[in-house]
Amino acid sequence: MELKDTLEAILFSSQKPLSAKELQDILRQAGEEADGEEADGKEHADAKTKGITAALEILAGEVDGLARSYRLVCVAGAWQFITQPEHAPWVRALVGVKNRPTRLSKPALETLAIIAYRQPLTRAQMEEIRGVSVDGVIGTLTDRELVEVTGRADAPGRPQTYGTTQLFLEYFGLRGLEELPDAEELRQVPITKPDAPVTTGDDDEAPEQMSLEEVTAAKDNNAGELATEAAAAEEDYDDDEFEDDGDDGDDEVVEEASQSK
Repeated sequence: MELKDTLEAILFSSQKPLSAKELQDILRQAGEEADGEEADGKEHADAKTKGITAALEILAGEVDGLARSYRLVCVAGAWQFITQPEHAPWVRALVGVKNRPTRLSKPALETLAIIAYRQPLTRAQMEEIRGVSVDGVIGTLTDRELVEVTGRADAPGRPQTYGTTQLFLEYFGLRGLEELPDAEELRQVPITKPDAPVTTGDDDEAPEQMSLEEVTAAKDNNAGELATEAAAAEEDYDDDEFEDDGDDGDDEVVEEASQSK
């Protein structure tokens, strides 16, 4: 019986992911519990972790080639069979929906990335990189078990140093920290630059901008012009003529009233 077939049977029966070391211990235990000269159980008792990992890699490739509803993956150094994403609705109906923790905030993700790439490091070093306090963020990441205290720095006060946990690898689906994207690769990711602004004239020179003093002076000039125009309008308007017209009209009304009596 091939090693990969035995490993497949173990992983199908396991209730949790298993690392190569855990699989090695299971194979060794099976060999110790085998009776007498019984071949079953002893065949792979001396398997090494390197050979186990190689067999699992072959098995994972074979499962992918079969295009089954499941696949074999290694997450955080542990191997497990998982269903393909397109079958999620039916699996969800079977096992129900678990309450997922809230998503990490942008500050938490930024701090977590700093720890992942630069670990182990202290809070002061994180704050030096981010430029802001990380006290609240560290508490959140620690409560979520994505970050843990890994030791103390050789510095005054012996501050605690932080690093990522096994759950961090599971959370992001990584075999190990070596699978983190290369920071240099991130800088090389192409981005779409915005188009240049469209101009209507032939003059390529940038429009001249007014200073604050010029804007204030322009407002004062406009206010002065409006005041001058208002004064000119008042001069053109003959108040005396308006009053004479009003008095004549009143005298005519009184005269008509006397005659009618």
